[in-house]
Amino acid sequence: MSYVLRPATLAHAPAVTDLLNAIDLIEIGQPETDLHTVEADLKHPETDLGRDSWLAFDGDRLVAYGLLWDESGGERIDVDHYVLTDHQEAGRTLLEAMEARALDKARENGAEQAVVHLHLNVRPTLDTDLIRARGWSVVRRYHVLHRPLDRATDVAPSLPEGVRVRACATEADRARVHALYQASFADHFDFQPRGYEQWLHDVDAAGLDWSLVWIIGTDDLPDAGFLLARDDREAMGWIRSIGVLREARGRGLAGLLLRHAFAAFAARGRDTVGLGVDTSNATGAPELYARNGMTVHYAVDTWEAVLR
Repeated sequence: MSYVLRPATLAHAPAVTDLLNAIDLIEIGQPETDLHTVEADLKHPETDLGRDSWLAFDGDRLVAYGLLWDESGGERIDVDHYVLTDHQEAGRTLLEAMEARALDKARENGAEQAVVHLHLNVRPTLDTDLIRARGWSVVRRYHVLHRPLDRATDVAPSLPEGVRVRACATEADRARVHALYQASFADHFDFQPRGYEQWLHDVDAAGLDWSLVWIIGTDDLPDAGFLLARDDREAMGWIRSIGVLREARGRGLAGLLLRHAFAAFAARGRDTVGLGVDTSNATGAPELYARNGMTVHYAVDTWEAVLR
């Protein structure tokens, strides 16, 4: 079968959202992709849609979608790839185009190779034999966790003496959250340093409800950690990131932030909250989330290819 490839535009966002929700239904049993998330991806400042996006059509039907972006300015390139189960040839065609562009992009950055990462559900619609044959391999696994909420029992935790939580209310607070994010995630797998303006785009600052972003501090560390959540997903409330400075770990601050977020979502009438975690996280995050009632919703693998 011959597939027609073309670049995506913002006008394609509804069709892409429908495709991703059809894939969600196959992979996790329910649609969880929101239109605004797809639109934000298509507006990514490191993406030139004319060169870094692909749509594959079978007649008028969209059957595969790919997106590439470059946050490293070097050899590390990220791609998204989605394909319906019965259109693997479209998936292969898309992958070939994405690999070629990734290598070109890395070389434009002055790198000799491209180290490309792709996140896929552990039971993806893409045939993993196809990508293994092309030299891709799994280098990391993430869990998407979720937890039910109850307004009656999920209430804001009492804070120990000397601990304070404040909302991210000012531009200076936003800058502090950015700095805390950069510092607390610096040792994490695949961390890419981001300038303030880049980070604001990453978190969709213009559409973010900043009342769901908090900074926690102690007498000796006024800004010791943060939690950034969002309430614009239809499926559940979402904790995008939570981090505590290395020197403040082991004091229970992350747990306090987590329960603070649970209470805020419960008070808004949410019945479920979710987040993603690296299963090899060395800071104890998976254990923290398990202690606070979070369980696995589904798993995602990071696949890597080194292209030369």
